Amino acid sequence: MREEAEPVPTEDPVPTRRRVLAIGAIGASAIVSIRPALAQTAGSVMNCEVPVPDPGRAGSFIAADGSLVPAGTKGAFAPPGRPFRGEDVKRALSGGQLPGTTWDSNRAYVKYIRRLQRGQGGFTCFASLQMPRV
Repeated sequence: MREEAEPVPTEDPVPTRRRVLAIGAIGASAIVSIRPALAQTAGSVMNCEVPVPDPGRAGSFIAADGSLVPAGTKGAFAPPGRPFRGEDVKRALSGGQLPGTTWDSNRAYVKYIRRLQRGQGGFTCFASLQMPRV
């Protein structure tokens, strides 16, 4: 007569309290380490810079429509003395004012920023400001 093998004990389908606490601890540590990273990312986006115009086109003026024109063009605006911070750009894109600008120069600079394309200085910062925050 053949002897039946004893069944191998399997894990209890109902998790024990200890197992549930261990899984919870793993999940909590993941949240604790992800949140500061997201906060740091959001902070770095707000501190990025958008040069107007980008360094490859330094010396150009900004026309009222946001396009680049030769320096000294009548009705165009000289570039600001320094790049704008991401925080300032985000506020201006929402209808606020860029620091150190007049109403007209602000409109021209914002139009220039909105026209930025991949490969231009400040594009990555501008694109990051457009992404929704979770």
